[in-house]
Amino acid sequence: MLFTSVLAIAACLSGALGEVYLGFNSGATDDSKKAKKQADFEKEFKTAQKLQNSPGSFNSIRLYTNIQAETTDTPIEAFPAAVKTNTKLLLGLWCSGTTTIDNEISALTKAIDQYGTNFTNLVVGISVGSEDLYRVSESGIRNSAGVGQDAETIIDFIKDVRKALKDTSLSKTLIGHVDTWSAWANKSNSEVIDEVDFVGTNLFPYFEDDKGNDISNVTNVFEFALNSTEKAVGDKPVWITETGWPVSGPDFGEAKATMDNAKTYWDTVGCTLFGRQNVWWYVLRDSNPDNDAKFAVTKDLSTTPQFNLTCPAGSGAPASINTSAGNVIGVSLVGIAMPMLLAVAAWLA
Repeated sequence: MLFTSVLAIAACLSGALGEVYLGFNSGATDDSKKAKKQADFEKEFKTAQKLQNSPGSFNSIRLYTNIQAETTDTPIEAFPAAVKTNTKLLLGLWCSGTTTIDNEISALTKAIDQYGTNFTNLVVGISVGSEDLYRVSESGIRNSAGVGQDAETIIDFIKDVRKALKDTSLSKTLIGHVDTWSAWANKSNSEVIDEVDFVGTNLFPYFEDDKGNDISNVTNVFEFALNSTEKAVGDKPVWITETGWPVSGPDFGEAKATMDNAKTYWDTVGCTLFGRQNVWWYVLRDSNPDNDAKFAVTKDLSTTPQFNLTCPAGSGAPASINTSAGNVIGVSLVGIAMPMLLAVAAWLA
């Protein structure tokens, strides 16, 4: 009776606080640069949902583009895969290296017409661009990060998306931009912050070689980057759109890419976020052969991950699911609600 009452209270609190999204990033191609088809996306999305000892349900995917690889403006086949697997989507429009996003918008509006609300009801947000501002920054240029876009162009693209979607079922969907913490902290980009509904931030202590990025200091480096983002963007919601630690790859500053360090990062950073903030982990499977650092949580889309995903006791992460003993039902609450729940539970006892 007490357990039933606690679950009921938890459900009410969770509804009041809003859904917290937990997922992975997903590229348009595999690690050999071959275009993913619907079946590839379906397998990927199902694996994410069935990972052994997963702390909560990873049932959301962040995409970088709306366009199917090797086409001009055909909707990406991740869309029907998401419909079939009931996977929530953080959509992305690729904005770097172009003067127009008309093809991205065309692919998205075609998908709205083709799949209707079965698709649009799964969309939790739309990111216009990814790390474009970082690429044109001093550090981005120094690191040969590639072609990006300036703040004015990103703002124009955001306005283009709002205009294109105003009479569609995605008209009220939150629109944002994804970039590095350093790009958000750069005051020259403040007008982008003013234009968005949410801020997506990519946080990788592994690459912060000027901040003492040994795994033993990883929490401090992560918190510095996240706090810098939150301070810069004020009251705009901050979504953690990429974070993770490589299981293999070169040393970067004091950081070493190992399986043990990837597990430590999951435990000390990931498990303090899951169920509290929107998080899209990097990454379930690698999709960029040019990246020497490999981040994949699973190899060959096995539901048995490369390291144990069980979160430490007391981390506050949702309970593990897909365990060998069967599914364990965990209640996911934003951290501030847990003391309230425990207090009410004690009163009921």
